[in-house]
Amino acid sequence: MDQRTSTESQLTSSPLRLDAASASSPRKSAAEGPSWSKDSGTAQSDANASRQEDVVFDVRDLSVHYGSAPALVDVSMTIRRREITAFIGPSGCGKSTFLRCFNRTNDLIPSAKVTGRIDYHEQDLYAKEVDAVEVRRRIGMVFQKPNPFPKSIYDNLTFGPKVNRMKVDYDEVVETSLRRAALWDEVKGKLQQNAYSLSGGQQQRLCIARALTVDPEVILMDEPCSALDPIATSRIEDLMRELQKDFTIVIVTHNMQQAARVSDRTAFFTAEVESETDDRRFGRLVEVAETSKIFSNPDDKRTEDYVSGRFG
Repeated sequence: MDQRTSTESQLTSSPLRLDAASASSPRKSAAEGPSWSKDSGTAQSDANASRQEDVVFDVRDLSVHYGSAPALVDVSMTIRRREITAFIGPSGCGKSTFLRCFNRTNDLIPSAKVTGRIDYHEQDLYAKEVDAVEVRRRIGMVFQKPNPFPKSIYDNLTFGPKVNRMKVDYDEVVETSLRRAALWDEVKGKLQQNAYSLSGGQQQRLCIARALTVDPEVILMDEPCSALDPIATSRIEDLMRELQKDFTIVIVTHNMQQAARVSDRTAFFTAEVESETDDRRFGRLVEVAETSKIFSNPDDKRTEDYVSGRFG
């Protein structure tokens, strides 16, 4: 197993560790934007972003390398507020690598190097003064495999607020987050039971609820339904549509039908070979557009071939 695969396995099997480095930072509402950076740049929206305030992320010329090997090359696009954006494409096209750039989880991979720029509310996400821990509070992550802590359901949900020293009513946070994750009615009588006693689908909704307890603006989901049965998948999809009313959601999925069902915009990535003498693959963004357009009238033939099942 190479370093990249090994590290990705660690990321998906254990939650991000939060520390108290930014716990005393003043918390701002989602509409106010980030509080960690003093520098303010000018974000440029793409042609589909009609109003500046709708742009949450503005990505420009982003590339990611693991050591000397490119994983993702020259990506430019925007993510809009309170929309579900789906990343689709074949294995090895950099979807998950790109997703991790939005909350700087790639920082945890020693060989990873990110170049280019991601602006979050017009502020450079990778500026030196930016606290990556605070980034991960504001921009939550739900992994492919449910990863609750080996604690009670209640303790899973109070962990984040306690670590971040949030002055809140813990009982209220627990109930509110579970209700938002459509899990309260199923677990309200067993909050002191171990989270591992829940089904896979319930564990994944618990992980979503846990992400909500620290008041994020954005929720990143890396194939959140791939380990779930169809019924649990349907519940997660319903939950995404409900959460969209208050949160910006970015999802990686291999399931094109899922992207078509839940997303507002879809970005298609493809995997390219580095050279004739080097068969290492790297990802490249082919196109991003409204989901209906991607699946019915894409601009690029590679997109058409993929969504029609001719390759991938």
